[in-house]
Amino acid sequence: MPVCFVVAQVLAHDHVNFSVYVENQTRGRDAMSRRQHRVYQLYSRTSGKHVQVMGRRISAKGDDGDKYAQLVVEADTFGSQVRIRGKETNFYLCMNHRGKLVGKKASNRSADCVFVEMVLENHYTALMSARYTGWYVGFTKRGRPRRGPQTLPNQQDVHFMKRLPPGEQPDPQPFRFTTVSKRRVCWAEPR
Repeated sequence: MPVCFVVAQVLAHDHVNFSVYVENQTRGRDAMSRRQHRVYQLYSRTSGKHVQVMGRRISAKGDDGDKYAQLVVEADTFGSQVRIRGKETNFYLCMNHRGKLVGKKASNRSADCVFVEMVLENHYTALMSARYTGWYVGFTKRGRPRRGPQTLPNQQDVHFMKRLPPGEQPDPQPFRFTTVSKRRVCWAEPR
């Protein structure tokens, strides 16, 4: 009885640059993409407090669990572009043409309110303006916003840690040990 094989041809392209694909997909927003909404707090490395969106004013002076420090992060693209909205005030975190951090109403769909979320080598998160490349969200030691043109990704002023608000911590699952039994496999040598 003959044995039949179905051979599938796999198309392999040399020199495919996946980062170009991701960049092209990140630029376009569409209604078909599934929007993700996450609620968390941004802990500022320099001020030691959380970022607050208090209407038009933005600061990094919030305590853990502060109602103005709870932020809704909306991602509606393939890549890492996000919009950050204060859960309490419904104002978006935006950067104007001078590099100043301001709050804008939720009805405003401005490109000033879109940021690129980047995870840095030191595991902190930095938020770069999608409209003004090279300008980052940053705060001083006193929690005051820094202007975008005065920021760099290696400065501690632009480093943030994402933290879940109190009461929304995931339940830790108990660690389970598994045992692996060793099996002895014997191969017969051909004669």
